Amino acid sequence: MKTHIVRARAAAADFPRTEHLATRIAEVAADPVEVTAEVSAMIVNRIIDNAAVAAAALVRRPVTNARAQALAQPDARRSGATVFGLPPQRRVSPEWAAWANGVAVRELDFHDTFLAAEYSHPGDNIPPILAVAQHTGRGGAALIRGLATGYEIQIDLVRGICLHEHKIDHVAHLGPSAAAGIGTLLDLDTETIYQAIGQALHTTTATRQSRKGEISSWKAYAPAFAGKMAVEAVDRAMRGEGAPAPIWEGADGVIAWLLGGPEAEYQVPLPSPGEAKRAILDSYTKEHSAEYQSQAPIDLARRMRARIGDLDQIATIVLHTSHHTHVVIGTGSGDPQKFDPHASRETLDHSVPYIFAVALQDGGWQHERSYAPERARRADTVALWRKISTVEDPEWTRRYHATDPNEKAFGARAVVTLKSGETIVDELAVADAHPLGARPFAREQYIAKFRTLAEGVIEPAEQDRFLDAVQRTPELAPGELDQLTFTVSPEVMGRAPQVRAGIF
Repeated sequence: MKTHIVRARAAAADFPRTEHLATRIAEVAADPVEVTAEVSAMIVNRIIDNAAVAAAALVRRPVTNARAQALAQPDARRSGATVFGLPPQRRVSPEWAAWANGVAVRELDFHDTFLAAEYSHPGDNIPPILAVAQHTGRGGAALIRGLATGYEIQIDLVRGICLHEHKIDHVAHLGPSAAAGIGTLLDLDTETIYQAIGQALHTTTATRQSRKGEISSWKAYAPAFAGKMAVEAVDRAMRGEGAPAPIWEGADGVIAWLLGGPEAEYQVPLPSPGEAKRAILDSYTKEHSAEYQSQAPIDLARRMRARIGDLDQIATIVLHTSHHTHVVIGTGSGDPQKFDPHASRETLDHSVPYIFAVALQDGGWQHERSYAPERARRADTVALWRKISTVEDPEWTRRYHATDPNEKAFGARAVVTLKSGETIVDELAVADAHPLGARPFAREQYIAKFRTLAEGVIEPAEQDRFLDAVQRTPELAPGELDQLTFTVSPEVMGRAPQVRAGIF
């Protein structure tokens, strides 16, 4: 890996195109390096993971609305791309397939994650890159190469450039990564990919209010929008249209005015020429449908439950954790909504006091029951919930930012004080499903997650067909990528809510 120093440049500065970060990323995307067997296998795992969480969300209102919008935009020229739940013969234009499938994947906050200087869900790269691959008749090998790039670029940007410090939403790293991945998929030249990256970044920068205060369904739509913008950016760049440049380093660019300002300096690691793209191996999926920094606390609550005994005897619970966890999903956020029993699912998903309370009471977590309005409003839950707070612990913050994977941690130390004055203390550094956790996810666990979430949604025979196809992804021939979706019965689709009419 080579570390690139990235900073704003004055308008009159001598700053050749070859040194732009967008060029460096485009060069990585255009590098024809082979994908390793280990990376290819993990990409297959993440395609399974995306399909699993999409199946569980298929008839929720935001997903239903996104699908309705996509179906109002049929492809008029080429083959189009598939939409989760619909027969593979039913196609829409690829940017709208990326939109519909992106919302389905993101709705439950239940797929993969990478946390470093910034947050990310790199599996959000899969819907746009797969949609373009289907539309253009590519095969499995090309898809694998494109996804390896998408994961690599997003994760490398997340390692080097913090967005949330400046209240910019993390999908600002997704637009460029998806554009780069599509560039690899289509074997585009460096110049075209460069322009697409610039356009994608320019159109996908937004504030973090989507994840603050009263969190709405836009949290699921935001990455789908970034994927859709990436598809459109590549299309325009292929037609010869350019982008604002230098997009990151310009005098009026992203760094100068949206991030750290003219004096800020960022270090972005990227693979050297000929170096394999392996970043996906540093990411991890979720066992529980909750914000990633809640994964270890859920497992910790499950572990502590028996030791505590009668939960009514709890006086206070303090979770000592990282700065990120404290200010994003903890009491350091200052959001009263995080203690509101009438809050939206999206808001509860970003409240570690609520999540820890429910996990203590129930001994686990379930993607629907744990967020049900009647569950959130239970008197005993509300009482316990309001006894829980978070504080930043510098050691947990240090471990959050550690570069050594054996040190890096997203957990907490729970100090439970009983009414008697007795304290019960325990801690957990990483979730059980983490590669260093008690029960790391491998192919078997990804398939089990798919089977669990697909139950009652996808017929068993269709589950078998999908799992057989996806595990053969590297061997799928050009034109066979329509196998990487799933179809559900009209009865299942009939469970979706009636959607309001819009413009389309």
